[in-house]
Amino acid sequence: VQLQASGGGLVRAGGSLRLSCAASESSLSIPYMAYYRQAPGTQRELVASMITDGSTNYADSVKGRFFITRGVADNTVDLQMNSVKPEDTAVYYCNAHRNGRNYWGQGTQVTVSS
Repeated sequence: VQLQASGGGLVRAGGSLRLSCAASESSLSIPYMAYYRQAPGTQRELVASMITDGSTNYADSVKGRFFITRGVADNTVDLQMNSVKPEDTAVYYCNAHRNGRNYWGQGTQVTVSS
């Protein structure tokens, strides 16, 4: 599975940003898809995940602000980021898991200015 993330950029605190992850095949064929992030000097952490039945899971730090959904195209999964904070600044990675294998996209930078 190949993953391509897009939509990162610079946004002011309190603003919104939408990331999109395009997979090389239908996201419905991938049991688990997620977004992770990594800020400088920190470990990569889970932001949000979705499984094929539509169930979602979020890090406590983003609950109520970020939402993971299937995109308009059936091979995309989006992350809607609302009310962003400077501490949301990180490289965001798309992740997929299937048949015991993990797949990663190349990452997209999100910078939130105060």
